[in-house]
Amino acid sequence: QVRLVESGGGLVQPGGSLRLSCVPSGFSLNDYAIGWFRQAPGKEREGVSCINSRDGSTYYKEAVKGRFTISSDNAKNTVYLQMNSLKPEDSAVYYCAADRSWTRVTVAATPWGKDQPVEYWGQGIKVTVSS
Repeated sequence: QVRLVESGGGLVQPGGSLRLSCVPSGFSLNDYAIGWFRQAPGKEREGVSCINSRDGSTYYKEAVKGRFTISSDNAKNTVYLQMNSLKPEDSAVYYCAADRSWTRVTVAATPWGKDQPVEYWGQGIKVTVSS
């Protein structure tokens, strides 16, 4: 069965850090582009960051640049999202998604790409930034 599993979420104080992991089951990340998305209560889904496991290309939402880092460890078949200097507005359910097309993942990450289909989605993991 093909699926994506996220881990690493939780409660953290403002200014703190968390590292999210995304591990696929049933396929290798080597040939996929991976995106991290988030959705806060009452808000639309937004793209946070993407990485192309084939060449290391990355994309970041402007609001997280300099604070979040996406990386891929193909040997461990895992994609990470290191989140530093977390703010309350980063609180959301975070999802990882995978597609063989870099274009499809990055389009889905844009504000106008919410209807862009992506091959696989994880079930999401909650991140809460609060004192």
